[in-house]
Amino acid sequence: MLIRHPEDIAPSEITPLRTYLNRRQFMLAGAAGLLMASDAFAALSFKKGISALAANDKPNSLNDITHYNNYYEFGSDKADPAQYAGVLKTRPWNVVVDGAVEKPRAFDIDTLLRMPLEERIYRHRCVEGWSMVIPWVGFPLAALLKQMKPTSKARYVAFETLSRPSEMPGMAEGLLAWPYREGLRIDEAMHPLTLLAVGLYGNVLPNQNGAPIRLVVPWKYGFKSIKSIVRIHLTDTPPQTSWNLAAPNEYGFYSNVNPGVDHPRWSQATERRIGEFLRRPTLMFNGYGGQVASLYQGMDLRKNF
Repeated sequence: MLIRHPEDIAPSEITPLRTYLNRRQFMLAGAAGLLMASDAFAALSFKKGISALAANDKPNSLNDITHYNNYYEFGSDKADPAQYAGVLKTRPWNVVVDGAVEKPRAFDIDTLLRMPLEERIYRHRCVEGWSMVIPWVGFPLAALLKQMKPTSKARYVAFETLSRPSEMPGMAEGLLAWPYREGLRIDEAMHPLTLLAVGLYGNVLPNQNGAPIRLVVPWKYGFKSIKSIVRIHLTDTPPQTSWNLAAPNEYGFYSNVNPGVDHPRWSQATERRIGEFLRRPTLMFNGYGGQVASLYQGMDLRKNF
């Protein structure tokens, strides 16, 4: 994995959140509950500047990252999450980790915030053809799962999003079977690139980006990076996933970024970075092949899409 230390990163590549965000924007993003979470988050320390990017990859602006989102529980338009997610209450919040583990447990979100945090700058590629670069703050999923002591039956990891229709108006559209579900193989889940994010741009994770805790799997299409997690379940069978259930011919279980496998309704060979006019070639595994290609050795990645 390519790791760049703080002294290697040009100031232009990372813009502090406070340059973008003022108190008014905090209130718009989540009112008093978010303000309290932000104050608590600001008191935490984390390692900054860990990256896995090429030199010409520059993070998108905070406005891009927080106002162009897929989060269908709040609506299917890209602007809906920023408009409607502010009502979501993220305190109190528990994440249950259970299944094929020796030590199942429910974690309060503030306990998880005390995990050793670091900033990671990752590319993201959406199956619809757009991409971003986002500076997340979080911790490896493996660091949490190891505490639970997975058993020999733990071959897959299933994730589940909060289901709260009273605060999630998009659920009424019936686009998917709720709650939102996703899954990984255990080796994918334990890979050091797989992150549980609790913040971005150095501060608390906005509601529209999956507060208070979400998954980030940068070599897979964005819909694999499930938001607002309430349950992590280890199992010996492949878990059902929301988009695969909705359209199995379009969305496979693995969902690795692969420019050679077209979506049935569009090509995946190129992408448009938000904020740019021209399209660019899509990179295999979103550019993380050097770190993750060995996970799929011997597999037919056109069949196992």
